[in-house]
This record gives sequence, structure tokens and C-alpha cells, in this order.
Amino acid sequence: MAMAARGRGGKLPPEVNRILFIKNLPYKITTDEMYDIFGKFGAIRQIRIGSTAETRGTAFVIYEDVFDAKNACEHLSGFNISNRYLVVLYYQATKAWKRMDTEKAKEKLEEVKERYGIGGDIEREKEKLLGYTPRRQ
Repeated sequence: MAMAARGRGGKLPPEVNRILFIKNLPYKITTDEMYDIFGKFGAIRQIRIGSTAETRGTAFVIYEDVFDAKNACEHLSGFNISNRYLVVLYYQATKAWKRMDTEKAKEKLEEVKERYGIGGDIEREKEKLLGYTPRRQ
């Protein structure tokens, strides 16, 4: 399957990669069932199914070849399993890390505010520093 995809066209979009992120999976799906469904599109390196309360119903499928992943993504988005329609996306590490970094930054900011007694209200801070209330328009 990968050879046919290579022969047809030019470059792949930048978001296409070997790792697929699958959402809206039935909670009781097994790894063997995942291999049966996703293995039809090419060789799979690894499947990881979410097991915690936050990750239930999600999985990562890692293909050996990017063209197999592209083919699976195109054909399995919206596929019905146990009356649930799959959402198949390309995993984007930069977005995941940005989300994590933002949460860490917020936590760190709150710690600094608490340590130095800063409230975060800009107008009140100006009032303290300038000694008067700036005009509001």
C-alpha cells in the first residue's frame, strides 16, 4: 500500500507523521482488536491504549511507514466501532508540549505571585507604584 501512495503524488503535508492519535474508542477495546483494525493498512510498530481516567478512550498507533499511517488516517476517521465513531488525528508533539509548558508556566507564575505578594491586578499595582489612580477612559 505504501508504494502506491508514493508513486501518486508529491510531498506530504507537514502534519503527516507515523504516529496517529485516536480518540472516542470504546473503553473495553483490546490491543488485539486495535491490531486487527489498524493492521490492515500496514505494519504497526506499537499501539498504546490509554488506561487512566484522563486517557481512557484514546490510543496511539505508531506505524513503520508514514504512508501507511496516512492511509489509515484517511480511511479510519469516522469508522464505527461499537456505536462510536473514531476520531483519528496525526500526533503533533509540538502542540502537546506547548500545552504542558503553558500549564507549568501558570503554576510557576502563581508560586511567584504568592511568594512576592503580587495580586495580579494591574490597575491596583499601578496605584501602589504611582501613588495615584490613573484616569480611565
